Amino acid sequence: MTIRLLILALLLWSVPSPVSAAPAPAYGGFRVVRASPGTPSTPAVSLPAGYELMPGANYSVASRAEFYAFVRGPSAAAVTVTVSWPGQWVADVISGKAHVAVEHDAADPFTVRFAVPVTGTSVNQNTLQVFSYPSGDTATGVYWRIEHNDPDRVAGPWTGVAWPGNQAAAVINYMVAANLVLQDSGLAAEARRRGHFFALMGFETNNALHPDNPPHWHLSYYPGPTFGAAGAHVPHFWVDVAGKTFYNGMDVQGRGRGTFHVGDPAEIRDPAGALIITMTIRADGGLDLRGPDGPVYSITSAGGDFGAEVRVLRAGAGWRWVRNSDAVTGGMLVTQVGGLGTDAYHQTLVYRYDRLTGTILEIYRS
Repeated sequence: MTIRLLILALLLWSVPSPVSAAPAPAYGGFRVVRASPGTPSTPAVSLPAGYELMPGANYSVASRAEFYAFVRGPSAAAVTVTVSWPGQWVADVISGKAHVAVEHDAADPFTVRFAVPVTGTSVNQNTLQVFSYPSGDTATGVYWRIEHNDPDRVAGPWTGVAWPGNQAAAVINYMVAANLVLQDSGLAAEARRRGHFFALMGFETNNALHPDNPPHWHLSYYPGPTFGAAGAHVPHFWVDVAGKTFYNGMDVQGRGRGTFHVGDPAEIRDPAGALIITMTIRADGGLDLRGPDGPVYSITSAGGDFGAEVRVLRAGAGWRWVRNSDAVTGGMLVTQVGGLGTDAYHQTLVYRYDRLTGTILEIYRS
């Protein structure tokens, strides 16, 4: 018996112990905002032992207005980051959608310390995105996001091209006009009734992890309550320097991308094949939108500059004009809609938003 026990003990001793897998790293991000924009420069960043900045040029980026980076290491609710930026006064630090408390070093005012959460399971680009959501609920039938593009925050491919300011203004005009069409035509109400939604989105210029170019916007359709809905259609309407539409690359989940040019009708259908909307690029650079039963709505421009103003025709007759002004450094977007012809309709919406996060603070209507 003793020999058997000894042999068993030797066998058990010889079996290697299972090796515990190292825990997956967690991630966090921050943006250090300069008091005044200027020539881009990169500060020195120090982190506690066990933490590091994400390697790769797209994860640590300097612009005229700020520097952003991502941290990885063990999960922690607060990790102290030290930033030394000679000659640059740090005015603010953003992590996620929060303004982080900043401590300036008593001996060196250009050195600051702050704490950021390192809790994400992957790199979250939310820290970089200055977006406002006039309608951020898919249950409304129209999910709507406005990107606030600042020339002092350009990153990635946008650093090597002319600033697309007019395209950015045109995209907002298009989205305001498209929302008017979706509401007036009943398409938004029908999507809401079915538990589906349209999504209006533009493009962003400040995120090297999302090379969202060339300038474009989306009038997408999701046949379900979330962005994971099967059979989603995602058009990409490319616009030129005057804001004129010249191409639509429409991704259809499971079928790849279809390409459409001037005069090509692009149909969005639900998974059962029922027609939802037909979108056709006009010869003047505008866009015709038509539901399965309603009139054609034409988004066009009297002067050919879609960044300055767009007009919406309903069944060929003048209906609405749209203009906008987005003061990104002050955090104020003004959209105006007026009636054409004998229609005296007029509405002005003023969105006051956090200029560093895009969070809408107040909305004024008149």
